Amino acid sequence: MNKPTAGKAWMAALLCLPMVACGPTIFADADALTVVGEPPPPPPPPPEPEPEPEPPKRVEVTASAIVINEKILFEVDKAEIRSESFSLMDEITKVFIDNPRIKKVSVEGHTDSDGSSRYNKKLSQKRADSVMAYLVEHGVAQERLEAVGHGEEKPIADNDTDEGKEKNRRVEFIILEQDEMTNVVEIDPETGEERVVETKPSDAKKPSSARAKPSAAKAVAAPAKVDSAGGDK
Repeated sequence: MNKPTAGKAWMAALLCLPMVACGPTIFADADALTVVGEPPPPPPPPPEPEPEPEPPKRVEVTASAIVINEKILFEVDKAEIRSESFSLMDEITKVFIDNPRIKKVSVEGHTDSDGSSRYNKKLSQKRADSVMAYLVEHGVAQERLEAVGHGEEKPIADNDTDEGKEKNRRVEFIILEQDEMTNVVEIDPETGEERVVETKPSDAKKPSSARAKPSAAKAVAAPAKVDSAGGDK
């Protein structure tokens, strides 16, 4: 009876040997490990987002006109400016106030060819008068303005299409008189590059032909910039 018991004990001992051999290895050394070499550089920062593009200007000044890139809207067959165009009119007013060199502007109304030419000319004159009155009421000196209605006499597009008629219904701001502006430019004697150091009105009515002085400064005529506006019939 004892032999089978002894055999089982040996078998159990043999089975335990692999388990002992596969146990965790414990290191007696408690010193910290030293990492040799430079650590990897940090990742680069994310790129800066591109700036939002600036919206196109609704009112600009060119050499011959104040150009508006949005139409002045009127009530149908009337000279009353619609409220949607008040902010545009305020921007046009600001251009006049910010550019005192612009001495005289012709506010010119235009229509399409629908209706009689006599009626269209009368309507365009009333609309030009209405625009001029708005500008004067908001701070533009009346002597800087005059109003003209051309009716259908000066189309810029074909009146046989709706698109063309839409383009022809407009208000324009034509500069009649302005001070000539002169840029005073400083020239780098080493690189020859120019840098505008001052812009001021010129005494001359036409572009100045002033030459650079020995001090490496010269005057350059700078034409004014104007915008045009459109009206709705």
